[in-house]
Amino acid sequence: ENRMVTVVTASDLVNVNQLNFIASQEDEAKVLSSARIVRLFSSDRKKVENALENCRLPYGRGDGIKLEDFTLEVYKSFLESLCPRPELSNIFKLQGGKDGALSVDQMTEFINNKQRDPRLNEILYPPLRPAQTHTVMERYQHDQAQLKQGMISVQAFSSYLSSDENGVIPPEKLDQSEDMSFPLSHYFIKSSHNTYLTAGQLAGSSSVEMYRQVLLAGCRCVELDVWKGRTAEEEPVITHGFTMTSEISFKEVIEAIAECAFKTSPFPVILSFENHVDSLKQQAKMAEYCRSIFGDALLIDPLDKYPLESGVPLPSPQELMGKIVIKNKKSHKPSNNTDTKRLTDQPANQSNDPVSPSNNTGEMEAESEEDDDDDDDDGKKVSGDGSAEREAVATEEMSTLVNYVQPTKFNSFEASKTRCYHMSSFVETKALEHLTKSPVEFVEYNKSQLSRIYPKGTRVDSSNFMPQLFWNAGCQLVALNYQTIDLSMQLNLFMFEYNGRSGYRLKPEFMRRPDKHFDPFTENTVDGIVANMLSVKVISGQFLTERRVGVYVEVEMFGLPVDTRRKALKTKTSQNNNAINPVWDEEPIIFKKVILPTLASLRIAAFEEGGKFIGHRIIPVSAIRPGYRYIGLRNEKNQSLILPAVFVYIEVKDYVPDTFADVIEALSNPIRYVNLLEQRSKQLAALTLEDGEEETQTEVGPNDLKSAPLENGLSPAPGPAGHTPIATTPKASAANQQTATTDVPVCTIESLQQTKVYQKEQRRQFKELKELVRRHQKKTSELLREFNNKYKKTARQCSKSRGSCSDSEKDERLQQLRDEQQQQLLALRQEQYYSQKYLQREHIKTVKLTVTFDTGSSKVNSVLKCDFLFPPADGATQQSGGGESQHPDEEAQRHL
Repeated sequence: ENRMVTVVTASDLVNVNQLNFIASQEDEAKVLSSARIVRLFSSDRKKVENALENCRLPYGRGDGIKLEDFTLEVYKSFLESLCPRPELSNIFKLQGGKDGALSVDQMTEFINNKQRDPRLNEILYPPLRPAQTHTVMERYQHDQAQLKQGMISVQAFSSYLSSDENGVIPPEKLDQSEDMSFPLSHYFIKSSHNTYLTAGQLAGSSSVEMYRQVLLAGCRCVELDVWKGRTAEEEPVITHGFTMTSEISFKEVIEAIAECAFKTSPFPVILSFENHVDSLKQQAKMAEYCRSIFGDALLIDPLDKYPLESGVPLPSPQELMGKIVIKNKKSHKPSNNTDTKRLTDQPANQSNDPVSPSNNTGEMEAESEEDDDDDDDDGKKVSGDGSAEREAVATEEMSTLVNYVQPTKFNSFEASKTRCYHMSSFVETKALEHLTKSPVEFVEYNKSQLSRIYPKGTRVDSSNFMPQLFWNAGCQLVALNYQTIDLSMQLNLFMFEYNGRSGYRLKPEFMRRPDKHFDPFTENTVDGIVANMLSVKVISGQFLTERRVGVYVEVEMFGLPVDTRRKALKTKTSQNNNAINPVWDEEPIIFKKVILPTLASLRIAAFEEGGKFIGHRIIPVSAIRPGYRYIGLRNEKNQSLILPAVFVYIEVKDYVPDTFADVIEALSNPIRYVNLLEQRSKQLAALTLEDGEEETQTEVGPNDLKSAPLENGLSPAPGPAGHTPIATTPKASAANQQTATTDVPVCTIESLQQTKVYQKEQRRQFKELKELVRRHQKKTSELLREFNNKYKKTARQCSKSRGSCSDSEKDERLQQLRDEQQQQLLALRQEQYYSQKYLQREHIKTVKLTVTFDTGSSKVNSVLKCDFLFPPADGATQQSGGGESQHPDEEAQRHL
């Protein structure tokens, strides 16, 4: 026992091989040969030997390393010496690391600014505080002296980046985190097609073990093609009809399902029967096996809360937990004597004759896979799964087992709205036709009823269609050939890896709510869904392959048709045949607008230079974490490869159109935005001064109230504290000083503010300025809307004419539009600025004259005080001792 190691390998889900390694002695099993480690990294023998020597480990051909000496820390040190990571040192320095260490504050800033998801709510998910960062550092910084000083070393920083805590997917997303209390039709359900097959559709072997493996993989809907057994025992069998595939016992399959149905997931399992058994006796056996072997797990009677009535929704996975639901044809009337005689009298050893639909008087029109198939290659009707026979009449024994999943032939979306417990199966070609012609109606149909999509009959090699096509339409049971691990199956495995591998994934809200309508082919933002911007920069790779070959990485996106981008990025092939630690550090690939992140996924795959697949990882966009992350690669079966990884930098945030980028920047950093506006106002102020004017500054007391500035920096109220001081000339200041020395009675500022004339004029001016600002904002919005339409129209034209319009030409045309808009907005901004300034100056002069004429004998002092409240807007001077002032009409004319 202590000297044996067993390695299990498998080419598929059934053919499992075991390889046993046995040491001659127990002591020998506890020693690791140095030569084997050198051979493992055979690309550079000298480099491996130097790394072992740096770790004080023996490296000679006949030397061995004791397992107790080869600890995890020694192993990490060995890898660091074997594969130095200069890119990590550069990142460390960019964060401010000095003398080989980062402080707590620097580490906090790094986690909050680089590693935190900006899409998260800051109240529910607040940024880390220094105390919390220190707790994180304690898990990786083993040097207690540095830890007490609040510092983290490069090695500890590297350990943090490669830890599970810094994984690209939040751990809670892998756990069961979705609400399971909605109707069954509101979930994507992991489904299998022709589950019994291990290879092709025509001559492949059938295996009971496939049902065990598929259920253990989390599948919640399996298919059983049942045919009449020809043996003397008259036992029903499962096989692919009219092909050379082998047969397996129906009873053994039911026993395997009962054994493994709820090992991985407790949620309901749907058995999709394709029943070709035209023997009353054998159908009775089928029903009896289901009842006796499944026992209480078999759902026979509908739940009291969910009767089989029109308008009643399907029960939820939570309410059906631990239950097995059967999908089979259902008879709603007692079978007549003709049907009973036809099913009973037929000998078991005769070939199965097709059941005539005209004789099905005791049965509703029900679907079967062959009903929807359009593949008629050889002139006769062939079913969608390769068989050429309709299903048999359902006996009463089998009909009583069917409740919430009753198959019916699909006629139209309008005719299918009545009963939620009716469902239809579509061959992929027919489903694609419905999706193309009636996408919105297809989505609406899937809100209340189940639909099952299965591969077309010409896929005799058991290949798969792309499931993303039908997830986009809300189809629940997208059934695939589990024996073929192609890209389609890999996407399916990724999809159901989350939510605790329960086999159920909750559909997006707009695919469930009756008041929402969704078009899978939309190119616009979905109502209630915030689009995302995603950027991926491939920095380096680690231990991608042991071969001395160049490697490269591809990045692609799957989702809605508008979001999908196949092979969006392909890095250069690594130099010097370096596959151990290649460095690319190329320009990032930017997915500027991902309309539906909840159904979009990012695939990162590594290949050898000849195109040989190394590994990949598929990640949901809605759950991806930004920052510096290691992407651990997996094989075709979604199994971890342990060492191979790709190091990337990811940026993800809410999508903002270019036209509103400045607005979002202002909201995210308002202080900087206000400072920028003030700076622009000062720069423009020099252009507004006229000959003889000089800028003066007026000090405002700390207790003066100020109104919030508008977008242009002005106050909405023309009160004393809200006005920007207007320049006065030295001559006017001298006149004011002489006036102040006279013995005329002085009117105080408070008394002037209390006059009815002043208050009335103030209200009028406020309304007038407010109306001007409103008109300006409306004009700006119209300009932005006009540009937005032009931008979309140009982008659409370029997309339609891809052959004649390259990406560079498209970018150039869009950039010209952006430059044109910027110039128009600048011109409009300047025009609005000058008009508001002029209106304010006119307001000031009007108030001055109004208060002057109203105060009578206190004219001079009133003007003086008004100058203090509202400094003159121009270079006109005020004469002392009854001197003449410029007429307001002449002054206004001069300004114009």
